[in-house]
Amino acid sequence: MLRRGAVSVRVAPASVLLGTVAWLLACAVALYGVTVGDYPMPLADVVATLSGDGTLITYDIVVRNRLPRALVAMGVGAALGLSGTVFQRLARNPLVSPDVIGINAGASAGAVVVIVVGAGAAAVVGGALTGAAAAAALVYAVAHRGGFSGYRLVLVGIGVSAFMNAAASYLLTRSDRNEAFRAAVWLVGSVAGRSWPDVLAVAAGLVVGAPVVLLLARQLQLLELGDELARGLGGRVGLARPALLAAAVVLAALATAAAGPIAFVALVAPQIVRRVLDARSPGLLPASGVGACVVVAADLAARRLVSPYELPVGVLTAAVGAPVLLYLLVRAHRAGTAG
Repeated sequence: MLRRGAVSVRVAPASVLLGTVAWLLACAVALYGVTVGDYPMPLADVVATLSGDGTLITYDIVVRNRLPRALVAMGVGAALGLSGTVFQRLARNPLVSPDVIGINAGASAGAVVVIVVGAGAAAVVGGALTGAAAAAALVYAVAHRGGFSGYRLVLVGIGVSAFMNAAASYLLTRSDRNEAFRAAVWLVGSVAGRSWPDVLAVAAGLVVGAPVVLLLARQLQLLELGDELARGLGGRVGLARPALLAAAVVLAALATAAAGPIAFVALVAPQIVRRVLDARSPGLLPASGVGACVVVAADLAARRLVSPYELPVGVLTAAVGAPVLLYLLVRAHRAGTAG
């Protein structure tokens, strides 16, 4: 237990170890990704460029192109891993994640509105935040009636997601051809061509959301036990749940604003952590590291599988994540039948 003033944080050695390994692996994959491409570069040249000793060509390749892409991939994965963990723990349901319950769809719809009117990158961030907040408020308002239920949250979220996706599709049919193409490319989910403003967008989400989630980790554990038991153990249900939900929405929204809707990372990363660690451990640091590792590895695979062509990373994560979702659905059905 680490304590400073009124703030205390429980540290689980296994969680710290898994998180450290996951983050080191993510950094290693990202660094390797910076060295490969149409213009391969030895690691020594990458390090020299980052230290200011490279050429104009290597500076353009590393600093302006590949490094922002790698950082966005890591940041998006970390943000989605944390967001998915919060939603799954609060709902006590492994099927709950921001892309399943409509948060990412709301962010996408808000961003599409901004894109089709021709606004800049900063406005896309604002649109994504607004859309995600609207979707989250709608899902929470409908699903919270009669108590907070994970399965009701999933069902309501699927409906909200369908509505938001339909709204985005309608906007594409009514927009200018060029803007519709730009929005359609963004909706696939990709970290290709990302720049430093995109890095700042996802970094802002982590700076705002991650500290809230980490500071409320114990409250998250208590809320997972149910509202009545959480209150009996000193949990601040009325304050902690809205704060955690808001932080998770911000993380998912800014990740979506930076890279588009990258599916299933928020669903898969917490499940990987939960199968390695004790189920009682929140696993926040490992979830962020595993999420970062999943996205950077998927992006590297998307770049190299059909080289010289590139697949959008969202296509690859969806192809891998869909079977995981089906597995979780089958498992939940069997558990319900057995019960």
